[in-house]
Amino acid sequence: MAERAAVLLFSLLLLAGCGGPVTGTARPVSLSDGDRAKFREYYERVNKAGDEGASEQTKLLKDTQHPDFRQKTCDMRGATIKVEPTWSTLRVDADWAPPGEKSHPRGDVYVVAVTVTLRQEDAVVGSQIGSMHVVLLDDEVYGFAPCLGG
Repeated sequence: MAERAAVLLFSLLLLAGCGGPVTGTARPVSLSDGDRAKFREYYERVNKAGDEGASEQTKLLKDTQHPDFRQKTCDMRGATIKVEPTWSTLRVDADWAPPGEKSHPRGDVYVVAVTVTLRQEDAVVGSQIGSMHVVLLDDEVYGFAPCLGG
């Protein structure tokens, strides 16, 4: 069970745009306080939905999926994630495209270092540090649900 959970966590992180080094030059992000608050609120909503259960989080992730990639979702098998961003790492990633895609998502793409913890019911089954991408499009924040491309 623990091995399967670890494989699931690793797969979720890789397929959600979390992973190894992100190419490019780190530059301070020039975001308004309102836009920064939108990013914080997005992750707070993801975590709150996870606290409410797998079905609530799955629904939220689907509802906040980038509009160009709504058809790409996955079954998290009853697991939830907790995402803890390191806000000082937030930066633009203008060249990024989701795994398996050739085109850049519409909107302004940002990447942030995160610690993602995978929970099955009330038990923590894994944790990993990686990076996650979010997009500011039409004044809304969108993400890429785990298993993007899967």
